[in-house]
Amino acid sequence: MLNVAIIGCGVIAQYHLRALAKLTTARAAAVCDVRTDVAQKTAAEFGVPRWTASASELFADPAIDAVILALPANLRTALALEAFKHGKHVLTEKPVAMNAGEVRALIAAQGDRVGAVCSSRYRHFDSARAARNFLRTGALGPLRTITCRGVSVPGKPAANPPAWRLRRDLNGGGIFVNWGCYDLDYLLGLLDFRLTPRFALARTWPVAPAYQAYVAPGSDAETHVAAIVTFAEGCVLTYERAEFSTLPPDNRWQITGERGTLTLQMFKATSANIVLTEPIPGEGVRTRVIWEGDESALTSEHDGVVNDFVDAIRTSRKPETTLQDALLFARIADAIYASSRTGQPATFD
Repeated sequence: MLNVAIIGCGVIAQYHLRALAKLTTARAAAVCDVRTDVAQKTAAEFGVPRWTASASELFADPAIDAVILALPANLRTALALEAFKHGKHVLTEKPVAMNAGEVRALIAAQGDRVGAVCSSRYRHFDSARAARNFLRTGALGPLRTITCRGVSVPGKPAANPPAWRLRRDLNGGGIFVNWGCYDLDYLLGLLDFRLTPRFALARTWPVAPAYQAYVAPGSDAETHVAAIVTFAEGCVLTYERAEFSTLPPDNRWQITGERGTLTLQMFKATSANIVLTEPIPGEGVRTRVIWEGDESALTSEHDGVVNDFVDAIRTSRKPETTLQDALLFARIADAIYASSRTGQPATFD
């Protein structure tokens, strides 16, 4: 039975606690938050035997095997470094860190400990596994384009939108690090993170005036991003994400090769989820379903991340998304933000 401590008792911590409660191989042994009333309340609500306001106290305790860092990005790297120093396994929330430099520091510090990242949430479904298995056959041929376009249209504004979500100093960025980490973990993870980025050209925009009330005061990060990233392997990523914008809703994930295009659905499938489009000389194209099913009744995507983390520790294997894997996203994020600031292509050299 692994003893896991949750550092940070906000909304996302509750998902991790519910996931741990379903396991027979690990338990939530402690929760931690500088807000002592929140830590105490969370421990009581989820039946956790211990609460504290000191993360260092938990890191120094040999009875704690692993920690889940469920707090804003600007706080996590220092805590992860201390956890690794004390020999703890670490699962960190997304985005992996504030920048690629911080991720490299984490990789250098982890030693033989498991370092996992929550951006893998959408690759724990059967549909995602089927897509990865298909892509590993090489049936698409040499890759040409990787496409993602995700646009959400808000309903009513939240009463208290979280301050960290669109703050560069707290989160490292806006919607790109919030949702781009999922999109690219999904698409690049299906390709085993084997691509080598070369150049990025990008533009970001702040919240549209009509939606100003939907974001917390002081928000300075983007709610709309469009980017092109080229890879040494010869393919190109075209990417767009938006919220609180004037765009109509849209969700699209595609991987195109010389011999066909795979159209995917990152979220839980409710029908034909993975469709292959192939050329038919003299006729045009045809489509066929690679995988279909209804995943709507499955447990939360948060469960998959915690299950994977615990199993990786117990079996001494790599988690679904390692820190080294997540470094690819962090490098792309750094380049996209750099290009947006300068208006020029950013290089990955």
